[in-house]
Amino acid sequence: MTDRAQQKTVVQLVSVVVVMGALAWASVPFYDWFCRVTGFGGVTGVAEQGSDVVLDRTVTVRFDASKERGMPWEFKPVAREVEIKIGETGLAFYEAYNPTDRPIAGVASFNVTPYSAGGYFEKIACFCFEEQVLMPGERVQMPVSFFVDPEIVEDPDAKYVHTITLSYTFYESDLPEEDKGLAALNVGADSNENLVAR
Repeated sequence: MTDRAQQKTVVQLVSVVVVMGALAWASVPFYDWFCRVTGFGGVTGVAEQGSDVVLDRTVTVRFDASKERGMPWEFKPVAREVEIKIGETGLAFYEAYNPTDRPIAGVASFNVTPYSAGGYFEKIACFCFEEQVLMPGERVQMPVSFFVDPEIVEDPDAKYVHTITLSYTFYESDLPEEDKGLAALNVGADSNENLVAR
């Protein structure tokens, strides 16, 4: 093999590696964008405000809650389901409780089933949009405001959906810096209390 042929082969191999690396890097954001636009995989939409159109047809929205293994919070929906009109703004609450003696941060992932309804389930406001931090012994009710887009009745795959399930899973995450300082103060206060008790 000549030097020129070897150089050409090396350039082609490097090009293939660069293209494959670029595709792998872009695949996650592209897939995320695709899911948000189409509702594929039960990904919901986000709306600035509620729908201007409310139909007479109703849909039952069920609420489900789970936690990552090892996540010490207690987490559950306040109500298991609600029946709303398509296009009507609904409000639901989930309850979280931190039974530990330390602050814990958590983030929630979510999906909607059946998947065909994902693109029509619009959240206006949700606790899942940002990280949540619960102090030791703190119990909170976290709201989610939503509606089912009236365009669902035009979709041949989704127009016969009568029940939609909104599921959240909480995962423990790293504490924000400001809460790490508070956690250190709490640990120091606990140590001082133990010293005084002795």
